[in-house]
Amino acid sequence: MLVVTRHRLPLAGFASTTDALGAARDLLAVLAGLPGYVRGWIARAVDEPDLLVLATEWEDVGSYRRALSAYEVKLRWPFLQTAVDEATAFEVLVARTPDSVVEQPSARGADADVVGLGEAAAPHVSRGEFG
Repeated sequence: MLVVTRHRLPLAGFASTTDALGAARDLLAVLAGLPGYVRGWIARAVDEPDLLVLATEWEDVGSYRRALSAYEVKLRWPFLQTAVDEATAFEVLVARTPDSVVEQPSARGADADVVGLGEAAAPHVSRGEFG
């Protein structure tokens, strides 16, 4: 699982770019100590130096989602809320090194595009069905 968040510098709520980078480093250090964390990067766009990227790799989507709920991560919310509003979590389908290729099928459910949040939690019960 790859997670990529983009942040435009200077970030709202931070006095300087140095403060924003410090907040990113602090968040990355907290994430690194959580179960399922594999590795992470803080990067800056070469052609747009005011564009910062925080990228992390996780064992699975559950580990990533649980990490976001961790108390220590929530304390870093001022930095997290500066992320550009766009998709951030991606499942890795093909990984390649100079010597190998690993392909894996999507872990998304077959009904992922037709079932919304909460719809699969229980059978549909209409009002008045029980009396």
